[in-house]
Amino acid sequence: MPPREWNAASYDRMSDPQLAMARDVIDRLDLRGDERVLDAGCGSGRVTEALLERVPNGTVIAVDGSQAMVDQARERLGDRVEAFAVDLLDLTVTQPFDAILSTATFHWIGDHERLFTRLHDALRPGGRLAVQCGGAGNIANVQVAIDAVDHPALRGWPGPWNFAAPEETTQRLARAGFTDIWTWLQPWPVDPPDPREYFTTVILGSHLERLSEDERAPFVDAVLEKMDAPVRANYVRLNLLARRAN
Repeated sequence: MPPREWNAASYDRMSDPQLAMARDVIDRLDLRGDERVLDAGCGSGRVTEALLERVPNGTVIAVDGSQAMVDQARERLGDRVEAFAVDLLDLTVTQPFDAILSTATFHWIGDHERLFTRLHDALRPGGRLAVQCGGAGNIANVQVAIDAVDHPALRGWPGPWNFAAPEETTQRLARAGFTDIWTWLQPWPVDPPDPREYFTTVILGSHLERLSEDERAPFVDAVLEKMDAPVRANYVRLNLLARRAN
């Protein structure tokens, strides 16, 4: 799937749920504070900022496929991090990382085999990977509402997401060379305080890109009308922990 651009300012306003999900993932890295860490899919930089607090004597590099997100992260963080736009499937590094963090990103990437190989190669021996993204069953109730709207431009389209299951993810990580692998699903329902903006930016952005400008707002409204009230997105998060062998 090609990278998409985002309304980064809107995402920054709406991303409280993603930040809350990310804090547990940062904890799983068990950082000393002097590591070199990659934030793979930094978004608007809110998670990166929380990661920076854990490595006061280390280095954080932040990357995202969206230039708008990278610009927003730079505005937030200034020179505290080096942030740049890159497709994670093309990631190459000259200096390996002690750890890689990624949250709310991998479900936007179709080729997990290649992704895991790139991340494995970016870690030093013994380096750790801690990830959370959408997993099997993620926002299934939203997908039901999208299907019920039945917009002609979306018929036959498989959608933008790759919601993988733990078993297949474990196998892919092992084939990429990782060891000490743990993968599991975690339900995390989200009740957005502003459902219309949240769905427009965080959930339905790729769908809206397939519609004409005058169809976009009515489509969001139609999806929300198909949802139960109050609106809840039934997130299911796929968690990954793994290590590059020494």
